[in-house]
Amino acid sequence: MLKATLVGTLAASSLLIGAGIAFAVPVGRRTLGLIMAFGVGVLISAVAYDLVAEAFSLSQTVWLPLGLLAGSVVFFVGDRFIDRAGGEHRKSPTGEQASGSPKAIVLGAVLDGIPESIVLGLSLIDGDVSLAVLVAVFLSNLPESMAATSGLVKAGYRRSRVAWMWVLIVVVSGLASGFGFLLLDTAPPELLAFVDAFAAGAILTMLADTMMPEAYEDAGPLSGIVTTFGFLVAFTIATLEHTVG
Repeated sequence: MLKATLVGTLAASSLLIGAGIAFAVPVGRRTLGLIMAFGVGVLISAVAYDLVAEAFSLSQTVWLPLGLLAGSVVFFVGDRFIDRAGGEHRKSPTGEQASGSPKAIVLGAVLDGIPESIVLGLSLIDGDVSLAVLVAVFLSNLPESMAATSGLVKAGYRRSRVAWMWVLIVVVSGLASGFGFLLLDTAPPELLAFVDAFAAGAILTMLADTMMPEAYEDAGPLSGIVTTFGFLVAFTIATLEHTVG
C-alpha cells in the first residue's frame, strides 16, 4: 500500500508544479489551452492503450462495457452535482471561480483526480507501476492546475489558500491510489476489469465535459493538432514500455 500511495502522490505532485508555474509566470489563455490540449491527448492514449486494453485482457465479457458506462454515468452525476454547488468553472483560467463555492471547487478537483489515482494503485498489483499511466497522469495534471490556479488568483483567492488546496488534493490522490491497491490486491480479474473500465469511462467523460471544451475555447482549432501530438507522445511511451517489458 505504501508504494501505491507514493506513486499516486508522485503523479499528483504535478498539480503543485503547475500551480507554482502559474504563480511565477503569467500564462496566456492560448498557451494554457494548448497545454491542456496536450494533456487531453495524453489521457486519451492512456485510456485506450492501458485502461481499456488491460480491462479487455482481464475479462473479455460484459464487465468492460458495464464498467465504461458506469464510470461515465457516475462521473456525469457527480460533476453535475458539483457544478450546481458552485464548482462549474473550477478549471477556468479567466477568474470565473469568483462566482463559485470554494468547497465545490475542491470537491470537483478531487473528483477529477480520483479515477486516475485508483488506476495507478491497480497497476501495481502485477508488481510494477504502468509508466505510461504514470506519465499520462503527471503530464495531464499540469495544465489543469495551471489553468485553475490562474483563474483562482484572478478571482481573488489568496495564493496560500490555493496552494493548500492543491496540497490537499495531492494527499487525497495518493491515498486513493494506496487504498485502490489495498482493497483490490486480491480481487478477481472480472472486478479488476470492471474497475479499469470504470476509471476509463470516468476519465473520458471528464475530458469531453471539461478539458476538451476549455482547450478549444482558449486555443482554437490548433488544439486538435496538439491533442494528436499528446496522444502520439503517450502512445510512444506505452509502446516502448510494452516492448521492453
